Amino acid sequence: MALSEFLASLDNLAEQARAAFASADSSESLEAARIDYLGAKSGQVRKVQQGLGKVDKADKPTAGKRFNEVKNLIEAALAEATQQIGTGNEEITEPFDVTLPGRPTRVGHLHPITQTIREMKDIMGRLGFTAVEGPEIEDDWHNFEALNIPLSHPARDPLDNFYLATAEKLEKPLLLRSQTSTVQIRVMENTPPPVRIISLGRVYRPDTADATHYPMFHQIEGLLIDRGVTMADLKSVLRLFCQSYFGGEDKVHVRFRPSFFPFTEPSVEVDMNWQGGWMEMGGAGMVDPNVLRAVGYDPEEVTGFAFGLGVERICMRQHGITDIRALYQNDVRFLEQF
Repeated sequence: MALSEFLASLDNLAEQARAAFASADSSESLEAARIDYLGAKSGQVRKVQQGLGKVDKADKPTAGKRFNEVKNLIEAALAEATQQIGTGNEEITEPFDVTLPGRPTRVGHLHPITQTIREMKDIMGRLGFTAVEGPEIEDDWHNFEALNIPLSHPARDPLDNFYLATAEKLEKPLLLRSQTSTVQIRVMENTPPPVRIISLGRVYRPDTADATHYPMFHQIEGLLIDRGVTMADLKSVLRLFCQSYFGGEDKVHVRFRPSFFPFTEPSVEVDMNWQGGWMEMGGAGMVDPNVLRAVGYDPEEVTGFAFGLGVERICMRQHGITDIRALYQNDVRFLEQF
């Protein structure tokens, strides 16, 4: 093939390609034109390139250079047509008003148990109690011995506690605390009287989960140690707490029923009458002298009371929840009600 003939075919191809790309009125028609001219297997540029082998050997450098120039021109024409079609297809939108308020981001809120704990801390803080915390993994001394629970007491039974397997190699067994009274012991060991604290946190007992029981739950424990503390002080504090939490002196009443706990003497069960029915709140009583001695206090000099209430029980009563398991199922449809 003569060089002039090959160059003429290149010029003709460039004009046809530019015209085809310019006449395309949609991305679909432009894509069809691209395949027709720049297709890898059957495009017209590919066919012309095959004709390069028929050019005389002496003319091939000139022919190859011109072929590359034409191919670049065709690709540039395709890019220009693509940009024009993209610009023409843009949707016309109204100007954005930057003075309008933004769309609020959907965020979560506090779990009902957390809400209850915070309300309890606030009320007891106004009554002069300081909130303290302690470890959830406890030793035998703080969970049992210091609380006047002897080795023979059934409360130590492995079936009633979560003992840790690693504790078998230790002198003092370790377990997940079964009550927040352990925090009271730790505070009294390091604080001379008077003591006025509350401790809130998780406790663990291997109970079968049902509507009113769960193997992990929360307690609020209160402790007041000072000179001349009596059961009247205990009942007054619990009554003020319940009235502040549930509202109104005429709506909430507290009663004591005789009971027994190793770490209090005398001991009582605390019931609250609210909305026409009595609800068991927890246990309470005067701190046993043996507990005071265990932490270095003199029972002849100071006395005190302690109480422990179930946080879930109070939360459920306040919100009309009938099954404690609903608090731990993480169902957003349930939790977003609070």
